[in-house]
Amino acid sequence: MASVLAGCQLISSSKIPLNNNSCIFFNGDSEASIGAREHPRVVASYGGVYKNAGAEEAVARAVGRLVAASEDPSQTYKITILNSPAVNAFALPGGYLYVSRGLLALANDTSEMAAVLAHEMAHVTAHHGAARQQQEAAAALASKVVTNIVDDPEQVEAAVASSQRSFARFTQAQELQADSIGVRTLARAGFDPYAAARFLESMGRYSKFITARGDEKAAPDFISTHPSTPDRIARAIREARQIGAPGIGEQDRSAYLAKLDGMLYGDDPLQGFVRGRSFLHKALGSGFTVPAGFQLENTPQAVLASDGKGTALRFDGADLVASESLPDYIQSGWINGLVDNSIRHTTVNGLPAVTATALAEGWSFRIGLVRKGETVYRFILATRDPSEAFLAAFDETLKSFRQLSPTEQARLRPLTIRVVKVLPGQTIHDLARRMSGIAPARRVKLFTLLNGLDDEVSLTVGQSVKLVVD
Repeated sequence: MASVLAGCQLISSSKIPLNNNSCIFFNGDSEASIGAREHPRVVASYGGVYKNAGAEEAVARAVGRLVAASEDPSQTYKITILNSPAVNAFALPGGYLYVSRGLLALANDTSEMAAVLAHEMAHVTAHHGAARQQQEAAAALASKVVTNIVDDPEQVEAAVASSQRSFARFTQAQELQADSIGVRTLARAGFDPYAAARFLESMGRYSKFITARGDEKAAPDFISTHPSTPDRIARAIREARQIGAPGIGEQDRSAYLAKLDGMLYGDDPLQGFVRGRSFLHKALGSGFTVPAGFQLENTPQAVLASDGKGTALRFDGADLVASESLPDYIQSGWINGLVDNSIRHTTVNGLPAVTATALAEGWSFRIGLVRKGETVYRFILATRDPSEAFLAAFDETLKSFRQLSPTEQARLRPLTIRVVKVLPGQTIHDLARRMSGIAPARRVKLFTLLNGLDDEVSLTVGQSVKLVVD
């Protein structure tokens, strides 16, 4: 729950300047101007730049090979490793590529990481960013024209939805094209072309694990901007088969994992820690716990949580001047739909607090403010279907807010990736027990996901595997 900014990042082309901290300036290039303009916002939104020599070298060497094998070897790229635990990668016009450390941690060899980068590079060489921006502008203009001309609200809504679906289909086509180009580029660079399908499958499994969806099938989203993962996996396999049978190309597992050893995993210490259902912040000396069934997500802007049934929580902090009271602050205009006479004074573990209710656009909100010095901590719980369970979840969460003891603060340490060799007789369960920062019941599942294994697979002596330790 903090934003960490940094300066220029690693720059790569077919020549690899591994220790280059200078920036590239693009003159008269509109696509590059878009990327340059948006780059600081992206960095701020994803927790800043992650600096790690091993990870930077692994990415740079892969990109160098991919650029030489790409459809436009003259294209220059600026690659940024984002300080985010989320599994994410994307590209901006002008050769700005982003990959999160969370994605690097999930990949199990250089070919998997390279598959992601090849896909994002394909967006750049195919000029998808500029085309997407033009299409979005056209859709917005069409919506505006229809709104100005048509009096029937239902026709307006139908026309706007139609333009959105057209835009969504267009971007799905972009994604599939980038998949195809990426697999071919991966193979030309000498990497395993099946790595793309392999990593897409890992991402799907990991997403289900993080969101606790299990094998439940979500309803289709017809305004989705990406094709479904099963479809992309099938297409990626078909593309790879056109190149050759499985077993071709370099994977480079051991060398890749060696570069990840010691890399930060999960939350950055400056943003606090998610430990199970608890959020704990060492520097702030405080924490809270959400009810059973809620999943926590720590972002640079706020801590978020959801029960998967339509109830969402936001927690953040704000400065409060010494002379300002909590009732004055809650009525200062930052809350829409504040219900008159709903403000109540209370205390939370010895700290002054107030609660209130708000109603806006079909949503019901419960707001709790806790004061600690000149900082106010804000809990906002929202639902479209208020119930006793909703109120109980709010009360339970607010009352759990507390100050951490010096011992608790001292014990809070960041999680890191530790790469170890499998010893004779060791099983998945033996190694999973050494994992930290996750409930014991979920350790085996996380271990197998992070290492691309099945639950019942037998490990090989000397095999490199990732552990998450503190």
